[in-house]
Amino acid sequence: MTLSKPNRSAATITSNRVHPSPVSGICVTCLDGCEGPCEIGRSALKGREMIYPQPFGKITAGSEKDYPIDFSHFNIQGTCVGAVGIEADSDKALFPVVDCSTTVGAEGTIVLDFPVFTGAVGSTEIARVNWEELAVGAAISGVIVVAGENICAMDPQAEIKNHRIVRSPEMERRINSYRQWYNGKGGIIIQANVEDTKLGVPEYVIDNLGVEIMELKWGQGAKDIGGEVKLPSLERALQLKERGYIVLPDPSDPASQDAFKYGGISEFERHSRLGMVEEEGFYKEVERLRRIGAKYVTLKTGAYRPADLARAIRFSSEARIDMLTIDGAGGGTGMSPWRMMNEWGIPTLELECLTYRMCERLRAKGAYIPPIAIAGGLSLEDHIFKALALGAPYVKAICLGRAIMTAAMVAKTHGKLMAAKMAREGNNIADGYLSLFAVGAQLKEEFGKDFADLPAGAIGMYSYIDRLRQGLQQLMAGARKFALKYIDRNDLVALTREAAEISGITYIMDADQQEVDRILG
Repeated sequence: MTLSKPNRSAATITSNRVHPSPVSGICVTCLDGCEGPCEIGRSALKGREMIYPQPFGKITAGSEKDYPIDFSHFNIQGTCVGAVGIEADSDKALFPVVDCSTTVGAEGTIVLDFPVFTGAVGSTEIARVNWEELAVGAAISGVIVVAGENICAMDPQAEIKNHRIVRSPEMERRINSYRQWYNGKGGIIIQANVEDTKLGVPEYVIDNLGVEIMELKWGQGAKDIGGEVKLPSLERALQLKERGYIVLPDPSDPASQDAFKYGGISEFERHSRLGMVEEEGFYKEVERLRRIGAKYVTLKTGAYRPADLARAIRFSSEARIDMLTIDGAGGGTGMSPWRMMNEWGIPTLELECLTYRMCERLRAKGAYIPPIAIAGGLSLEDHIFKALALGAPYVKAICLGRAIMTAAMVAKTHGKLMAAKMAREGNNIADGYLSLFAVGAQLKEEFGKDFADLPAGAIGMYSYIDRLRQGLQQLMAGARKFALKYIDRNDLVALTREAAEISGITYIMDADQQEVDRILG
């Protein structure tokens, strides 16, 4: 079975001329005279630009590698007996009353109306232009939105003195657009990477903007290097090099300037530095963030090797952080090197199984286990149920990166079309939203005259989460679990022996064996 598709992909807008060799991905006959639609051929012309998904900055992208084991190798157990968390009464145990709220934080004081939050929406162009939709959508849905790394330093209008951030209008916009609609549930997380820490971003957002939740970042599931963006102008490239970033090719080099002038290159790349994790350094940084005023401190780690996962869990336990997000291989917002996104890291399913084993070992010693969130290619209610069950009782929430962004972007597109239609007809946009969105009337009742001010993408995100909620309620009611805290690993069965071996979940033909023997005598 071929798991990858080398040398050709819709993500890189490349293809083969004839049937490819299954190992190399090169056409079985490479023709002298071919213009080269394949990835190798395009690389001969555009070089390093072909490392990344296309069109860069306008897409989200996910791995197309077909991993041997994934969440589809498990099914959710249902039962016709009893109810957990509610009276076993057919008139009371109704699926709409299932409680889908959750809490995170060391003391469980951050309440989410639904157990999901956004991926890190940082300094990339697609993140910037869709921020309001995602932030407002999170606020009205009662979930968390994550403002990713590099926002302040990437802000063209940022005021920086002595290499420290003094003011960032873009960061102010990000935080204010969320707070305007905040309903008391969820929250906004601000990430800080190496460059952010050097620039003094934590101090700025805590002291000046009143941010309560800071997130340290070790990486993500799409790549094992720092974040990257493309820069369309020489002036922007020089500005960011001056701010301390790695910019390739070097915009101060005359050869690079000539290449840009004549069109050999059409953009520059900005890269973040690699973080270097040290145990004592981690503890000191967590303590420093708390000392300067962070009410909550969280950690985001990626699909690194198992030893690094062990470090993340134990260090987080020792520091008593408020949430640990673990991101499996294959996802991303479309900025990661495409081959890396496919071929690097531990996939989400295996990473969560390792997480469960490690948490069990620490719990046996009486250690504190932080609330854990799982990320990496999850999108619908069955994924949410399975990820919560597989990591129970440690997994409290699910990060839906690309999925939430997709809902917001699609709704934004339809919102623009509806706004143009309403303008032509001389009608109010609120009336258009009522006909466009299934949740329109519901939100209008809640927000009244402010309903028309909601971004269409935010309504779309709310609608998507509303669908997830009912879907999850139905699955939970079928398992007779009427609150998230009752979901456990016994609610799953493994469909293959290999899935059972990896996860520790019972193979389907062995499930309930003791109970079956008791019933049948």
